[in-house]
Amino acid sequence: MITKVFLVGLVAAGLALPAHAQKKYDAGASDKEIKIGNTNPYSGPASAYGTIGKSISAYFKMLNEQGGINGRKITFITYDDSYSPPKTVEMARKLVEQDEVLFVFQTLGTPSNTAIHKYMNMKKVPQMYVATGATKWNDPKNHPWTMGWQPNYQSEARAYVAHILKTKPNAKIGVLYQNDDYGKDYLKGFHDGLGAKKSMIVKEVSYEVSDPTVDSQIVQLQASGADVFFNITTPKFAAQAIRKAYDIGWKPVHYLNNVSNSVGSVLTPAGLEKSVGVISSAYIKDATDTRWTNDAAIGQWREFMKKYYPDGNQADVFNVYGYSVAATIAQVLRQCGDNLTRENVMRQAASMKGWRPETLLPGITITTSADDFAPVESVQLERFNGKQWELFGAVLGR
Repeated sequence: MITKVFLVGLVAAGLALPAHAQKKYDAGASDKEIKIGNTNPYSGPASAYGTIGKSISAYFKMLNEQGGINGRKITFITYDDSYSPPKTVEMARKLVEQDEVLFVFQTLGTPSNTAIHKYMNMKKVPQMYVATGATKWNDPKNHPWTMGWQPNYQSEARAYVAHILKTKPNAKIGVLYQNDDYGKDYLKGFHDGLGAKKSMIVKEVSYEVSDPTVDSQIVQLQASGADVFFNITTPKFAAQAIRKAYDIGWKPVHYLNNVSNSVGSVLTPAGLEKSVGVISSAYIKDATDTRWTNDAAIGQWREFMKKYYPDGNQADVFNVYGYSVAATIAQVLRQCGDNLTRENVMRQAASMKGWRPETLLPGITITTSADDFAPVESVQLERFNGKQWELFGAVLGR
């Protein structure tokens, strides 16, 4: 049986509502239902992220069994876009114009969300908690209907730069990045962080999501003489890069972006022994980390996984991510009360003051405002020891 302590805490954090407030609804909401739309790459080159959509779906199933949100059941409509922006456009239009969802939530990927960015804002339909850390999502002035959730890529990249400059000031840096808005956003943050020391980068190589492997890029980086490697890749290519670097005997200080630091989806396929020493960053508790063995929130998450997503991999932090972001949107909807308009969804999402799902790392909270659409803005560095990630240093950011 799932303990209710965590969920009760979420309810208690909700805003008090007038007893006889007038009900207000936009398309997708009624006395009995809230319709939420989503696209996710259940297939294709980024299919490792498909488990996020499945864990979110499982979370809403759990909420519905517990009575829903303010008495309303969640209908979660999710489509496979294969990480293909044209498909995302097609499916976003279907969700808005045919399925008539209240909002779309956790559409995954920087290129995919970029493709529907203008459309969602033109339609004034919330593009909520997009599953990408691109900096552009925090732009309430020009795009008031779009909000991110996770720490942005540029801030994360600057955290790695700070560590490199502190620990290896004479580094020769090689960079591998995905040749799209996602990869270039990380790259910009990395360049900005280095500033006048950008010449420390001795080689930059890119890849396309349609490429079969990144083996040749890793060979190029080794040949450049780089002794620090910033790996800006999605899960499939991250695993390939880790494996290839090890297999050819290249042993740089290896920094891996946190969107690919899953033990289950990336490091295990790459080879745990080949991943030793990789540095990344975290903002969510990783269930493979023994420090959380007796943690109440992770214990509740494990019970949730056993009951509602038994096929899900508990070594995959993407499943903790899906659970955490679903808990956050559930809190927003609780705060909406009986005013389930699209405008109020955005208003409540922009009114979080230090709230947190307990699956975030200690010291990391969610705060937003009308001019701050960046809910999570802190990370902590971590290093893989062959079995699990080990956090080190202070929490960086807000």
